[in-house]
Amino acid sequence: MIEIVRRLLCSAVRPILAAGPSGPQALRFKLGSADVKADATVPLVHVYQGCGGQNVSPALEWHNPPPGTRSFAVTVYDPDAPTGSGWWHWMMINIPAGTHALSRGAGNPGGTRPAGTVQARNDYGETGYGGPCPPPGDRPHRYIFTVFALKVVHLDVKADSSCALIGFNINANKIEEASFTALYGH
Repeated sequence: MIEIVRRLLCSAVRPILAAGPSGPQALRFKLGSADVKADATVPLVHVYQGCGGQNVSPALEWHNPPPGTRSFAVTVYDPDAPTGSGWWHWMMINIPAGTHALSRGAGNPGGTRPAGTVQARNDYGETGYGGPCPPPGDRPHRYIFTVFALKVVHLDVKADSSCALIGFNINANKIEEASFTALYGH
């Protein structure tokens, strides 16, 4: 009898797991961009001015946030920067829970952002987005784009707080995160 129940359960679950895009995988929290593709080179328009780019923040969109999400935070981080602690290129926090995308240029001065969002000072010492700009001749660096689903409406930090302090508060209030990595070198 137990074997029959096990077979029935397995035969009922197997099609669900094999369903692909319409199955459980489709319900994962996901981050994507029409401007920057995962595992590809960051286009020059999104590269920092000091490296010949236009420093325009890319469009981002996310899907299937977890239940209980009350706000989002977006970060871009380079773990390969020769600093001993990486390099923070962008931190936007207090993004309302009903927001599921940022338009191209949202991280730039004068960019269109959801009401209530806060942009932190990046490691260039500027508020908002600062694109890739690894040292000349260095191997291509990884740029990790991440959206965090948070359990709070807003993080109680100042925009001029260090990226480490903001990151601590993001992680302390994180429900789930979704990310992709792109590359840039010159």
